[in-house]
Amino acid sequence: MNPRLAAAKALAAVLSGKASLNSSLPTQLEKVEDRDRGFTQDLAFGTARWQPRLSALAEKLLQKPFKAADADVEALLLVGLYQLLYTRVPAHAAIGETVGCADKLKKPWAKGLLNAVLRNAQRESETIFAELERDPVVRTAHPRWLQKSLKAFWPEQWEAICAANNAHPPMILRVNRRHHSRDAYLALLNDAGIAAQPCTFSRDGIVLEAATDVRSLPGFAEGWISVQDEAAQLAADLLDLAPGQRVLDACCAPGGKTCHILEAEPALAGVVAVDLEAKRLVRVKENLERLGLDAELIAADGRDTATWWDGKPFQRILLDAPCSATGVIRRHPDIKLTRQADDIVALAQLQGELLDAMWKTLEVGGILLYATCSTLPTENTEVIAAFLERTPGARELDLATAAGIKQPHGRQLLARQGGHDGFYYAKLIKIAAARG
Repeated sequence: MNPRLAAAKALAAVLSGKASLNSSLPTQLEKVEDRDRGFTQDLAFGTARWQPRLSALAEKLLQKPFKAADADVEALLLVGLYQLLYTRVPAHAAIGETVGCADKLKKPWAKGLLNAVLRNAQRESETIFAELERDPVVRTAHPRWLQKSLKAFWPEQWEAICAANNAHPPMILRVNRRHHSRDAYLALLNDAGIAAQPCTFSRDGIVLEAATDVRSLPGFAEGWISVQDEAAQLAADLLDLAPGQRVLDACCAPGGKTCHILEAEPALAGVVAVDLEAKRLVRVKENLERLGLDAELIAADGRDTATWWDGKPFQRILLDAPCSATGVIRRHPDIKLTRQADDIVALAQLQGELLDAMWKTLEVGGILLYATCSTLPTENTEVIAAFLERTPGARELDLATAAGIKQPHGRQLLARQGGHDGFYYAKLIKIAAARG
């Protein structure tokens, strides 16, 4: 399959509200030649990254908007515009190959439209964008609800956040302490001719100068390292792990933090890892097996403790709560298309319900670490404030990290170009059981 067509089909599912790129793209990648998979992925992710700008340009060039049934043609047009404006694909190839895909969609009528709009874009995009750039949605390539939220919550940082969200994320490794120190593994990378630097905040983190195939990294198959963002790596140390503790990793998939907990403290009594869907635990199991680690995996709704908790309290709990994922847009740019403003209040409600449920399973004197990959205080410090207000036996502890910005509750990490993702942490201790 033509990589442009594959990318467009994956994006059409996203534009139609039927899927994310994580679910729609793999099916399409199976249909393209191996040599074209990287290009296909770049087309899909790059188009999603710049969609607010590309759609604004398309709207100026189209006589009327697309019908809902023609989301595939709309996606194909956006893929064509992305090639013209953000890649080194020659214009004649970007236009000709994209237009040719209309036949494969069985919509030959679209060829003339695509050809005209793409050629007009080639000639007029610079002039049109000069006018459109006055709109912060176009300038920052963020949907209006998110651009306004970031500006309201982070008036000094919002444009830098948007710029980081639009940048390509670095490839960051987590060194497995059971095998090597970070310095020892940096030496192995140096010997292999792979340029890398230690991360600033995670003692196990290494950022590569350039992304590379994990199979080329020393000891990947043997479990010496994993790929994980620096912000996510902070969780294991913030939990204050010690031998003999029983640990719960709630909402654990894909299992990076589960594995890091086990690497960081080999003498734990055990780790229970819970996630809503059994299919998501497959990835967790694969990661554990590669690293030679073991945890009890349970598919269940974390809020329904009666279905999965055995009544034995945990000394440590990591609640990596479902969230808007607005801190990892650079890794999942289709969040710009799939998330809506109304989602945030609903997510905050879910996060509060999960906190209440997990708290019941925590031993008095135990610690719960709350985490999200969101940059919106509605899901973070406000959730913790509400929880502390209704939970007399909970107290907040300081976080032993210089990462991020201190909030009324917890610390907020904002995405850094060349550095960590956007993330949030708050640390709670249970000083008394609930009454009654």
